[in-house]
Amino acid sequence: MPSANRILAMLATLFFAMGLITSLNDILVPHFKAAFDLTYRDAALIQSSFFAAYFVVSYPAGQYTARMGYRRALASSLWLAGVGCALFFPAAALMSYPCFLAALFVLASGITLLQVAVNAYVETLGTRGAAASRLTLVQAFNSLGTTVGPPLAALWILAPQAVTGTGHAVDSVRGPYGLLAAALAIGGVVLWRLTLPEQRASTASPPGVLGNVRSLLAHRPLRYGIVALFLYVGAEVSIGSFLIVYLTNPGTGIVDHAHASRYLALYWGGAMVGRFVGAWLLRKVSPGRMLSLCALYNLTLILVSFTLPVSFAMWLLLACGLGNAIMFPTIFSLSVGGLGARVSEGGGLICMAIVGGAVLPYLQGALADGAGIVLSFLVPALAYGYIAGFGAWCARTEPAFDVRDK
Repeated sequence: MPSANRILAMLATLFFAMGLITSLNDILVPHFKAAFDLTYRDAALIQSSFFAAYFVVSYPAGQYTARMGYRRALASSLWLAGVGCALFFPAAALMSYPCFLAALFVLASGITLLQVAVNAYVETLGTRGAAASRLTLVQAFNSLGTTVGPPLAALWILAPQAVTGTGHAVDSVRGPYGLLAAALAIGGVVLWRLTLPEQRASTASPPGVLGNVRSLLAHRPLRYGIVALFLYVGAEVSIGSFLIVYLTNPGTGIVDHAHASRYLALYWGGAMVGRFVGAWLLRKVSPGRMLSLCALYNLTLILVSFTLPVSFAMWLLLACGLGNAIMFPTIFSLSVGGLGARVSEGGGLICMAIVGGAVLPYLQGALADGAGIVLSFLVPALAYGYIAGFGAWCARTEPAFDVRDK
């Protein structure tokens, strides 16, 4: 049976794949906007279709994980995501934007099951006090995936030769998503054959979906954390989705989307660096206090960006990646801490809130159509305001922070 460190290394690899796949949406938004001549709002449906799966699939995924175990859930998640990647081939053949959205939903359903299972499993692999630090460390590899994904995908999808050939512009997505489908299928087989230590799920859950959800929501940190995670994911995805468009504003010196995608790596790279550093800081600083400070940092950056020329403001928006670094794992750990054997069920419920990645980009796209791309960043700014308050509340109410728990 693998040791705890080997299991964490395996989970870090899964986080890397999760981040890489999710970050490709930031390339698809400008690519499909041009290929199908879409408005900002319609292009944002790429993120809406992807993240809507979290709302639909997360709770059933938590129940499935609790009943089937982490190994089967992890393997199933990779196979389902692989099917979604494979569906890009018929969508490209039909040159249909709705078919691409459907393929993204299937792909995201697999990623949702993976997210629920991995986050809950990491939560069980050690003491509760170190949970936020442990989850932040492995999620740093998620940020590594989101950092390397856009530049690599831009070379393949947004490169000039990809859109000026004899075929339709959307044909350029077949190669990268075909490789992902093959890799995910192989990864699922490997996981299925592993033996993993697993905590047995509680058999004392209330009967019925409503009774089960009601009992979970009686846990106040989970209740408030669902809203915080909804807003955090929405804010992070909104910024990532519209940065490429923002960076091509007159005055930045960036001439096209392929060039702008290189700068996007700084946004996701900041999250990667911040998670490695944050994993260490969270062993010394209260998670709630750390979360509040990071949210206030991002809120300040966005508000100040409104007062500066875009050539300077763009750097402030790119720096928001650093502030995002510890938010997801810290919100997750603060929300499900204390649930005991029901952590996978609680994880499934809170992961429904990742649907914020479907809602906030759509709202920002609508605001960008009406008020311009610059002012549209008010949407993530408001989200960070709530997260700062949630972190401050947790700092006051969470159990006494003790480094000996680490």
